[in-house]
Amino acid sequence: MTREMPTPGSAVPPSRPGTPPTIADVARAAAVSKTTASDALRGHGRVSGPTREAVLEAARRLGYAPNRSARSLRTSVTDTVALYFPEFLTSAEYSMAFVFGVAERAAGAGLNVTLLSSGHLPQHGTPQVDGLVLCDPAPEDPMVRHLMNTGLPVVTAERYAGDQRPTGVVRSDHEASMTELLDHLRDSGARRPALIASEATSDWSLTLQRTHARWCADHGIPIVLRKAPVGATPEVLRGVARDLLAQEPGIDAVVCAPDGAAAAVLPELRAAGRTVGGDLLLASCVDCSAMRTAEPAITAIDLRPRSMGAECARLLCEILSGRTPPGTVRTLPVALHVRASTRA
Repeated sequence: MTREMPTPGSAVPPSRPGTPPTIADVARAAAVSKTTASDALRGHGRVSGPTREAVLEAARRLGYAPNRSARSLRTSVTDTVALYFPEFLTSAEYSMAFVFGVAERAAGAGLNVTLLSSGHLPQHGTPQVDGLVLCDPAPEDPMVRHLMNTGLPVVTAERYAGDQRPTGVVRSDHEASMTELLDHLRDSGARRPALIASEATSDWSLTLQRTHARWCADHGIPIVLRKAPVGATPEVLRGVARDLLAQEPGIDAVVCAPDGAAAAVLPELRAAGRTVGGDLLLASCVDCSAMRTAEPAITAIDLRPRSMGAECARLLCEILSGRTPPGTVRTLPVALHVRASTRA
């Protein structure tokens, strides 16, 4: 008597009532072999998109959970990826959204995520993970250099300006978005925009500074640039803005690069007798809730941190599974949100 294979989507109970479902149960439910089911769940092998979806759906329906400990002993795979942030960035709104994006995408691929910070990872040794995601890594960060030298696959959000080459990169065209922002300020009446940048030497920070300098040169105006320390507090940022207004009273626009800086300096601009949205325009290179709720609301570039995190995790998973070659670079579009602080 021949036993028929079930069609994908049919209900298949565990082989032993009262016990957790096994990979064999998932394979039967999806009408595939155990090897194909295992490859689909782990993202390995040559499995077609429809077959992979059928296996994932069967696993979800049955409540299948792989025995990660046993599989790790057999394959030296941990089913865990690590995400690194410098300590001073862990409370930033961008960073938290980025973390959620990584976690959601990794969970969809059956991977755990562990968060590394500069204050909790030893300088020596290799993290027990399958791969790493680094957010806008700065070459002067010793932890970044350490992680880049572990030999693990590394995907970076934005390019890495150091000597090592990441395994994959997800980047945005910050030169184009910064140019669009400066052009908008000019269309709104600004003729002398100043930039408050970060002292960080990450690719994102340096690109903003280069673009501002190039834009000013193209329009024949002086470059007005001030830098804030990495991880500067609101008090420090207000001091930078205060000195800027005192030394450059002719500026008519301020662009703030650090996350949250534009909202932090807003009271200082008012204290100097300037009217934001009137005789002084204000914009941010990072959008966040503080930009949307400020009075007036602050024009900002939406870097889409949650999507960036998800795309970094997606690329890392594809590289780990062999579906995407090392050296892949992908681009994530960003958007400028125009608000009252820059309208003419």
